[in-house]
Amino acid sequence: VQLQACGGGLVQPGGSLRLSCAASGRTVSRDTMGWFRQAPGKEREFVAALFRSGANTYYADSVKGRFTVSRDNAKNTVYLQMNSLKPEDTAVYYCAAGPRIILSEIRATRGYDYWGQGTLVTVSS
Repeated sequence: VQLQACGGGLVQPGGSLRLSCAASGRTVSRDTMGWFRQAPGKEREFVAALFRSGANTYYADSVKGRFTVSRDNAKNTVYLQMNSLKPEDTAVYYCAAGPRIILSEIRATRGYDYWGQGTLVTVSS
């Protein structure tokens, strides 16, 4: 499967962006889909995830209440709506698919089998 992430850009603090992650090669409607980010000089960190085909969502504490992850199975696409953006949200954002991942692993990168190329989000005035 190939994942294509897009939607990043430059936004002012307090602004919003919606990232998209389009999958091709196979359907990901039953996969756990995760969003991670990596800021310069830092390790890649968990942001949000949709667990398998259900509606259960999981978020990092730093984005809870501001970010929303969702999917459109008809489009084989996952989204990350980001509101009230802060300068510390600046990073390259990656989407990932984990067909076999278990719940206890959703916040770890090692559980995901497929990764997109990343899209840069810069929050600055």
